[in-house]
Amino acid sequence: MERELALELVRVTEAAALASAQWMGRGDKISADDAATTAMRTMFDSVSMDGVVVIGEGEMDEAPMLYIGEKLGNKAGPAVDIAVDPLEGTSIVSKGHNNGVAVIAAAERGALLHAPDMYMDKVAVGKNAKGLISIDDPIERTIDIVARANNKRVRDLTVIIQERDRHQEIIDRVIEKGARIKLFGDGDIAAAIATCLSQTGVDLFIGTGGAPEGVITAAAVKSLGGDMQARLAPQNEEEITRCHDMGIENPSELLTLNDLVKSDDAIFACTGVTEGELLNGVKFLGGDLAETDSIVMRAKTMTVRYVKAHHHLNLKPHLKTNEE
Repeated sequence: MERELALELVRVTEAAALASAQWMGRGDKISADDAATTAMRTMFDSVSMDGVVVIGEGEMDEAPMLYIGEKLGNKAGPAVDIAVDPLEGTSIVSKGHNNGVAVIAAAERGALLHAPDMYMDKVAVGKNAKGLISIDDPIERTIDIVARANNKRVRDLTVIIQERDRHQEIIDRVIEKGARIKLFGDGDIAAAIATCLSQTGVDLFIGTGGAPEGVITAAAVKSLGGDMQARLAPQNEEEITRCHDMGIENPSELLTLNDLVKSDDAIFACTGVTEGELLNGVKFLGGDLAETDSIVMRAKTMTVRYVKAHHHLNLKPHLKTNEE
């Protein structure tokens, strides 16, 4: 993939973030999500690529745009798979909480796992612990391994976990082990990526969340030199059948980082909607001026760019405001 594609994809996540941020704290998650999705889909038309959505807003009969199988781009560039989450954290944004983001992962055709929309068990770490973790290890062993790899005492190690009843046993065991807990609400993409960025102080991510989000996360973790393992967690026979229909013969098999993203030619782009672990949120600076904070990474070169941009909203007719 051409390196220029990375910056084009940032423009797409910026548009989604700007559109959805106008609904921040207004208690309307549906409108926030619709705004992000519409803006993202509109911007994709100008991107130089021959893209197809492999992880999106659902099947064609469930989503009017960014549905699985939809063709994106102007067909003038490389053939790529696209995984999107126009607004990860719809409830986050509607309530004004942290870690709402607009995200895209792209890789050469056939490289992204076609993950069904179901739960996935995940563990992620930064580059120091790459190759050392196993999702099948007890959490206590994983903590010891990551602490040694990061040259930290166990009591100084931070484990980030989504605050859910299903994680209470893990939370209790981490506390009993003596490590530090950092809980978060909705949206686990930014939380998992935080393990790969030393400035966050986060060492280990573990928990059960969405499978599509897991694939998107893997593109970022690979770009940052970290490591990740996962396993699909279907809840019933219908979900097991869904796995089979999507070409996953053994839903319980261990998925390594290279199973989730099969190529090093992958790109991850993300723009903050609300304040978070990874990025600042959209700031409306007065008049028609707004500021976005984004990150874009390319696994092939492991280049990471932070992009802070000012936008004149009156010059962006594709962005609908909530007054319209």
